[in-house]
Amino acid sequence: MRSHILGTGSYVPKQVLTNVDLEQLVDTSDAWIVERTGIRERRRAAPGEACSDLGVQAAQQALSAAHIQAADLDLIIVATCTGDSPLPSTASLIQYRLGAARAAAFDISAACCGFVYALSVADAFVRSGQYRYVLVIGAEVMTSITDWTDRNTCVIFGDGAGAAVVGPTEEDRGLLSIHLHADGRLSDLICVPGGGSSIPASEFMLAERLQFVKMRGNETFKIAVKTMEGAVREAVAAQDLTVADIDFLVPHQANIRILKAVVERLGLSMDQVIINLDRVGNTSAASIPLALDEAVRAGQIQPGSLIVLAAFGAGLTWASGVIRW
Repeated sequence: MRSHILGTGSYVPKQVLTNVDLEQLVDTSDAWIVERTGIRERRRAAPGEACSDLGVQAAQQALSAAHIQAADLDLIIVATCTGDSPLPSTASLIQYRLGAARAAAFDISAACCGFVYALSVADAFVRSGQYRYVLVIGAEVMTSITDWTDRNTCVIFGDGAGAAVVGPTEEDRGLLSIHLHADGRLSDLICVPGGGSSIPASEFMLAERLQFVKMRGNETFKIAVKTMEGAVREAVAAQDLTVADIDFLVPHQANIRILKAVVERLGLSMDQVIINLDRVGNTSAASIPLALDEAVRAGQIQPGSLIVLAAFGAGLTWASGVIRW
């Protein structure tokens, strides 16, 4: 038995934050942002719009596409680093609001790799036979941890959510393999230093702006290209395939320069890469499911397509997966 994706969904907040808007906040320009990141606009959650609100919207779409009722769900996994609160889990809040009364629920924190990590857990539960239907959600309100005085990071992030319903199949398709990696030695490349047990909330934490995301951009760029290329090659090799067999690459939407470098090293065409970062920015764990849902609904991805997911993120983590749609 394999697991496969029965349906996908996505949601982005209504407020559009353009590069021109950011020109009013920090010393930057539309031309500089586009050249460096490929991002033209991103979405920002409204005041009071929490991670669970975004996740519920994406989940409802995914359930509808999968023709599954919330009451049929056995498990809900939410990948996020910007949940509603430290506890309870955002998955529990979404479980209640969906009416998925018999589903277990928990969160996973693996930053931009979160959705692929969560998908691997869903795959294991379904293949083992313990659960039949698992809802996987990647949801982030990255603007809640964005420092609007830091021009190197505030131009990157946006808010959104994507979801997928995973269920069993005996056909030769679905999730063929998933590969997860981490290297904690590089944990300081991308991090939010404050707000946890290491540096609890305090006047010092706020004064030093430690509640916001910090990133060492140049070092992150080099490692991102290397790890994503390696992750893609590992994924296809595990299935006795080659890069030439890939129909579509659905990568974490971090930076257009990173994606172009990875694609060039792999020998793929940009036409094979699903990209939406120009419109939504870097949405961390929501990145891959947002792009995947857009491609599915646009008809780009068809039954039989070979899809490779690839991501890197804080931790440092990196991950990949192969799907026969």
